[in-house]
Amino acid sequence: MILLSVENIRKYYGPEPVLDGVTFDIHPGERVGLVGPNGAGKSTLMKIIARREEADAGSCQPHPSIRMGYLEQQPERSERTLWEEAHLALADLVTLQKDALAVAEALAMEQDPQEHERLASRYDHLQQELLRMDAYNLDYKVERVLQGLGFPETQWKTPVSALSGGEQNRLMLAKLLLAEPELMLLDEPSNHLDLAATEWLETFLNESQAAVLVISHDRYFLDRVTNRTLELFHGTVDSYAGNFSAYLKQKEERVLVQKRTWEKQREEIAKAEDFIRRNHYGMKAAQAEDRRKKLERIERVAPPREISTPPMGLHTKDRSGDIVLRVENLTKGFDHPLFEGVTFDIQRGQRWGLLGPNGCGKTTLLKCVQGIFSPDSGKATIGHGVKIGYFDQQLQSVPGESLVVDAVRPVGKEMDEPARRSLLARFGLTGDQVFQKVESLSGGERCRVAMARLASEEANFLILDEPTNHLDLWAREALEKNMETFEGTVLFVSHDRYFINQVATHLLLMEPNRVRVIPGNYETWQNMPKEVEEAKTVAARKKDDLWKHSNLQKSDNQPPTKENSRKKESKPKRVRKFPYRKVADLEDEIFIRETLVENIQQDLLRPDILRNGEKVRQLQAELQEEQSTLQTLYEHWEEATELNW
Repeated sequence: MILLSVENIRKYYGPEPVLDGVTFDIHPGERVGLVGPNGAGKSTLMKIIARREEADAGSCQPHPSIRMGYLEQQPERSERTLWEEAHLALADLVTLQKDALAVAEALAMEQDPQEHERLASRYDHLQQELLRMDAYNLDYKVERVLQGLGFPETQWKTPVSALSGGEQNRLMLAKLLLAEPELMLLDEPSNHLDLAATEWLETFLNESQAAVLVISHDRYFLDRVTNRTLELFHGTVDSYAGNFSAYLKQKEERVLVQKRTWEKQREEIAKAEDFIRRNHYGMKAAQAEDRRKKLERIERVAPPREISTPPMGLHTKDRSGDIVLRVENLTKGFDHPLFEGVTFDIQRGQRWGLLGPNGCGKTTLLKCVQGIFSPDSGKATIGHGVKIGYFDQQLQSVPGESLVVDAVRPVGKEMDEPARRSLLARFGLTGDQVFQKVESLSGGERCRVAMARLASEEANFLILDEPTNHLDLWAREALEKNMETFEGTVLFVSHDRYFINQVATHLLLMEPNRVRVIPGNYETWQNMPKEVEEAKTVAARKKDDLWKHSNLQKSDNQPPTKENSRKKESKPKRVRKFPYRKVADLEDEIFIRETLVENIQQDLLRPDILRNGEKVRQLQAELQEEQSTLQTLYEHWEEATELNW
């Protein structure tokens, strides 16, 4: 069975087609990722499938027996509450319940045997449908989806009109999931979701029986949800088996084959053209004419479908001091407290990822450390020689009315037009684009202008608030590579788990009632609960062994005599060498420090690090310091396991 058949779709917005013969099918059980660079036409294709736009040619036919659901990008105005609006998605099931109740009442009153039999058959059919669609747990369905997408119960009675734009987008996603269509069309469904809600959505889609066509720039999401990938590039679609990671491997192999075939044909054509040119007149004129005719008939191989990306070059000029940022007991709130008692140090060369749920104050913290907001208490101290470069997720650094070539001009620094155009080219903005107004650009292009503006400052401490918003998958990869080689220091907020995992050396987790520092990246954090539990198990075994050894020594001695008792009483009690700490807290810190040591040791094996003598000396000093701290923690743990009773 084919749920959706897309055949030779074409769409024009100008002389060149955006979609130029798109063809593919979707079958039951397929969760298809639609990927491609910004401007390739992914959202246009999705709107044509959802019948929000008309194609200029071709056809798009869903199976007549299925329902399609499309994630709308613009919410409708409503005076209902959040709960009532979400319940509307189940209107068909409510109608089914009412039909079953009406049939049951008619069945109870019917006296005619034939009509009674007909009503009984109808009632059985309705009951089967209600059971199949789990229509007796409607409130539970709504509760599960609202909570999963980050709507607490205290918000369920809030009018839809009072919700923020991001919350209204989440509500539309909730309604689509509750409607449970046989084919879901999702355009960036993880936008406006924090990490917990995104992970919940991944689980929901994996458990759902619906087929899915999804556009996303979240590589973790694509890897965990999709089992097939469609690449839209230059107006056409190529299909790949598997998720995004599988697509990348297959893509590399295909491009290699395409490149070899294309280059070989180019060489053959060049040789034939040279022969024709040299022998057009003369003894070999007949052979030249024959080759010319063959050359006209030859089917030209298409160039390789290679998606190139600009280098996204961010560089620093001046070196900062060792301590780039020191935050001490920082507290800030508005209508309610956002965070309190936040304390951490960022050293030169480190890259810190700031994570937490929506509304926890991540952007506020970034502004507090820069002095844009004043904290309620505590302080943030910028280190010696530190020059901050700030990327604002609202892109306010590049005013919409400015020309692109003027928007990147750094404050207080001379930079002529050729230099600015060269800078913009490093971020993929060339030709007439540089003379357009910023407001006329797409979201991804505006983001690149803001990045170029940031690069012009040559700052050594980058503070980035959602830098990957609007960037396509290839631009994100380019930014990751740039961040890994950036010689300065980085503090960033992002919901892109793949970006966090590739870039971060430390995480600052903003959780309810506390802020935690995790040395390592996203995978370190995800693996931590299990490994901490294992560390606690090992610690418990060591503690048991210690007590067994102590009891064994006691049992080997003779029963205590009065003399032995007096000796025991006179034996001085062991004095604590370290301040009191819980064993569990020590075990957690030991695990974190051991993870950091492993990360430093792995960094010391990287070729790019080994070529940098200063970086090697810095890492060796950090390694020695962490190993010394670990040794002290081991002694502290032994003392605590013996005396904390």
